[in-house]
Amino acid sequence: MAQDNLSEALKKLKLASADSATDSVESCLDCLLKALAHNNANASEKVQEMGVLSLLPTLLAPQSSCTPKVANIIAEVAKNEFMRSPCVEAGLIPPLVQLLHSKDQEVLLQTGRALGNICYDSQSSKEQFASTNIAEELVRLFQKQAEHEKKEMIFEVLAPLAENDVIKLQLVEAGLVECLLDVVTHTVNGERDEDVAQLKTASDLMVLLLLGDESMQKLFDAGKGSVFERVLSWVPSHNHQLQLAGALAIANFARNDGNCIQMVESGIVQKLLELLDRHVEEGNVTVQHAALSALRNLAIPVVNKAKMLSAGVSDTVLKFLPSEMPPVQFKLLGTLRMLIDTQADAADQLGTNSKLVERLVEWCEAKDHAGVMGESNRLLSALIRHSKSKDVVKTVIQGAGVKHLVVMAMSEHMIMQNEALVALGLIAGLDLVGAEKDFVGAGLVQVLHKLLSDERTAPEIKYNSMILICAVMGSEPLHKEVQGLAFIDVVSKLRSHENKTVSHQASLTEQRLTAQS
Repeated sequence: MAQDNLSEALKKLKLASADSATDSVESCLDCLLKALAHNNANASEKVQEMGVLSLLPTLLAPQSSCTPKVANIIAEVAKNEFMRSPCVEAGLIPPLVQLLHSKDQEVLLQTGRALGNICYDSQSSKEQFASTNIAEELVRLFQKQAEHEKKEMIFEVLAPLAENDVIKLQLVEAGLVECLLDVVTHTVNGERDEDVAQLKTASDLMVLLLLGDESMQKLFDAGKGSVFERVLSWVPSHNHQLQLAGALAIANFARNDGNCIQMVESGIVQKLLELLDRHVEEGNVTVQHAALSALRNLAIPVVNKAKMLSAGVSDTVLKFLPSEMPPVQFKLLGTLRMLIDTQADAADQLGTNSKLVERLVEWCEAKDHAGVMGESNRLLSALIRHSKSKDVVKTVIQGAGVKHLVVMAMSEHMIMQNEALVALGLIAGLDLVGAEKDFVGAGLVQVLHKLLSDERTAPEIKYNSMILICAVMGSEPLHKEVQGLAFIDVVSKLRSHENKTVSHQASLTEQRLTAQS
């Protein structure tokens, strides 16, 4: 259909809607729908240019016969990102929300599509929605629905809306959670495709609601919340989708220390370990990943670490060492690193596990997976830092891990540089003879020279680099390298560093270098 026909139709629509001449309005709407079907983006631009959107609120009257067509037109134009804000500005949201009360199936369907498309991926429209009572309306509508299609349509509007934290809380307060729990109860043993689809949508939406801090805390309700209890019961379920949602929900509840401490006391760790055990052999990767995420978060508060270690968390987690899935590897590493933080015995036990250390060294070379590479370096360093054990150092030297810690000292993340230097200092202090060859091979002295000469290096990195220089002076070949690089010049400059700890260490290091030159 030619563009000029469309312009004609839109001009007519403006006149007709002013006179409320229904027949001619209908034919103009049909013409517009045809144009949208033919070329949505062009027709939408035209609608925008001619200021047609502002006519539509009046045409959305509940009793008007052209309402479903108008809602359909809005749904079609809102498929274009550039049309979403204009739809909000034209005041289309309140009349559309009102239409959710309609008994007419076609009106409900098109209204749902229109609302869903307007708020899809658009921050500004979600903020507009937060100031309407759409949350209550949608929940009330949902409670009344028996048919699968209707529920799905409401879900499609709810999912994008629930990304907004204000709306999350409104939905929780309007009772959406109870609706979702009911859906789960009714569909969990269902064989039909629509049951499976509804179960997935409902449990995903439940997890989404838990991403908001306020809505999550409200549902946790000091660990006594009935919702919290129900969601926990999903973990031992036989349904993978529910196991997944249950584990993700726990990971989301575990976003602050208070919740984590309470959850570990409630015996949740055992449930997660049993779940992981069921997924070692024919494992579902998303469930593994979610359960490990939950354990990692639960292990953050210091009081939980020993309890989780004695519950056997590290043994279960180690069963996933053979996994070839980077997301699982990443969470496995993070969980172990959280668990051994400040726990010397556990660090000692894991750090002398040569299978683990070999796998870490392998992952330190995972160039395609920066996350896994970074986490394995950090765990390698943590095993040494928290155990301060000669046996762990020997295991890392035998497993060829030293060179990775030297590379890590050059990381762009200061926290990782620091962790590497402290671990290297412990290696030098506990087994310099054993590490000497690796230190030379990895160019440790050159790395330290670079760190000390670079103005951008943070004070604590400079401090730890000087400590390390002093520590390696006891080795003949390393001492020679230090002399060869004129360290004294670099170090004496640092005596006037503005950071007192750095300048003091520079004086000590200078004395040591001078005495041994």
